[in-house]
Amino acid sequence: MSRTATYLTGRFFDGISSGMFMLALPWIMLNQGDMGVFVAAVSLTCTALSFIATPFTATLIDRHSRKTILIVIQVIQSLTALSVLFAFRFQADSIWLLALAQLIFWLTNDVAWSTNNAFTQENYDKADYARVTGQQEVVIQLTTLSAGAAGIVLLTSWSMSEFALLATLASGIAALSYWLTPYRRRLSSSQPQAFFRQLAESRTIFTRQPAFYLFLALSCLTYPMLTYLAKLVPVYFSEHNISGSWFASWSLSYGIGALLTGLLVTRLLARISHEKAMMYSVIIMGSLLITMAVWLTPVVLVSLTVILGFFNALNRITRTNKLNHEVNVHERGRIEGGLKLFSTLSQSLSYVLIAALSYLQITEMGFVIMGVIVLAAGLLMQMLYRQGCHVQVSVA
Repeated sequence: MSRTATYLTGRFFDGISSGMFMLALPWIMLNQGDMGVFVAAVSLTCTALSFIATPFTATLIDRHSRKTILIVIQVIQSLTALSVLFAFRFQADSIWLLALAQLIFWLTNDVAWSTNNAFTQENYDKADYARVTGQQEVVIQLTTLSAGAAGIVLLTSWSMSEFALLATLASGIAALSYWLTPYRRRLSSSQPQAFFRQLAESRTIFTRQPAFYLFLALSCLTYPMLTYLAKLVPVYFSEHNISGSWFASWSLSYGIGALLTGLLVTRLLARISHEKAMMYSVIIMGSLLITMAVWLTPVVLVSLTVILGFFNALNRITRTNKLNHEVNVHERGRIEGGLKLFSTLSQSLSYVLIAALSYLQITEMGFVIMGVIVLAAGLLMQMLYRQGCHVQVSVA
């Protein structure tokens, strides 16, 4: 198998394992009875710990073999799922074990995402970046759609033991696939700097070109926008007694849009600059959200979300490619970590906004507010671009 085939196979089984298992864990916990507050508290804890751990894990990515990190993550996830499997088989399961499993998968998935971006930059030539990231997007969306669709059906018939067995095997196959992937390591195997000195250097990286990184951070707002909508849309549907099938259609439409991006992104990036693709994507998404707010019907939401999914994925893939081309491979982990801190903080604030809007019974205003925020971010990106923030910051 080629380098890309084994790598994408690893990403596919990683997505299946994480998607299905993470879908099952909250469901099983909720089935324990009156556990809504507990499940919400676990998610909040996972988010908080992820935020705290990010600077440290980001530095580790810049110190150790990215291939080894990917393999270790899959081994940890496989062993975690195996532990859950044994616990359920021998009637030693508990709600706390499930919470711990969710925490482990949550944190390792966060590390894996940043590591994969750094691994792609390190292991491929610049001419291959757009093609490989496009192929990754197709794999990610296929696994997301498969895990979501199959998971909804299987949750009614499978036990936690069966989900745990699937996750154990899938993570094991992912680890093997990553191990078989040829790796062109460009990081030095010796570490001239102490860990905490390298950690502290993260601030210097971002202050070196603040306008450049502000441009990238603003484009990152589309991730918390997506997670915000994933919470806002079902709340709005439930408040207006709209069938849950519409929410399933909404989720599917986003995935279809993103899948189309993966198929077309190589051609698109050959015709438009990274900066313009990111700017226009963010501006279009802000405009789409405002349009949704004006014609707030299930048909409009589902239809426009296909376009939203397309441009959200285009923005994310383009940002990844821009980083691949323009930042130093030895700093990639810490750069990913800094951007993740910004998006995680924005994500947390968006959840607070949803709670406030729901309490005030003006949930529909959530589309307008997010639309204005995203549109303003796009316009600010355009202003930064005109000031020259798009210049190359370092040699990869």
